[in-house]
Amino acid sequence: MGIWKNWTKFEIGWLLTFTMVNIYLFFAWSDSLIGLISSISGMLCVVLVAKGKIANYYFGIVQTLTYAYIAYGYGLYGEVMLNALFYFPIQFIGIYLWKKNKPDQVVKGEDVKVKSLTKTGWLYTVLSILILTAAYGFFLKYLGGKFVWNDAATNVLSIAAQILMLKRFAEQWLLWIAVNVLSITLWLSALISQGGNDLSMLVMWSAFLVNSIYGYVNWRKLYQKQSHEVV
Repeated sequence: MGIWKNWTKFEIGWLLTFTMVNIYLFFAWSDSLIGLISSISGMLCVVLVAKGKIANYYFGIVQTLTYAYIAYGYGLYGEVMLNALFYFPIQFIGIYLWKKNKPDQVVKGEDVKVKSLTKTGWLYTVLSILILTAAYGFFLKYLGGKFVWNDAATNVLSIAAQILMLKRFAEQWLLWIAVNVLSITLWLSALISQGGNDLSMLVMWSAFLVNSIYGYVNWRKLYQKQSHEVV
């Protein structure tokens, strides 16, 4: 039925609930307008990823730029670099790659063909994350950043998850779950220690966590259905 075609009741309820919470915080806690824009565009982005929709990248363009600006004000330089130098340009690459890899048959309105990691793929992924997190943590410490190890782990996991997303692996969502938990901790620490009224960032990452769990379940179902169709 129009804009909500192929959306489940859970997806509609999830999106509307967190959007209303953000709007409430904007007025009740004098939250920043850019924080509201970043949070809502981010939620639209991730729920569309969970549905396997290419349109997620258009909202991702808005979210990455606004989030980088907010993170800079809190001295979270790892988050700034991740979003401005990696996430922002990757949105355009994602649009191109996903359009090239559409499924032969549409399942529940998704736009992408889903894959699954092998055991070897998991091994390389985990080793890369551990090595790069240690290296990036020392680099952020050298720059004088705050909460450097949490920041480093969040950024490296985010990059790994984004790469798996571009390659359309369902296991990306397990990494996103870890990213969201670390990001909630990171922003909670930043807001408590430095003050600020960007509570929408906590709401946004909490919404991302819920969506990541749903995204993993949904993408596994898509993978199984698409694999069955190929057979």
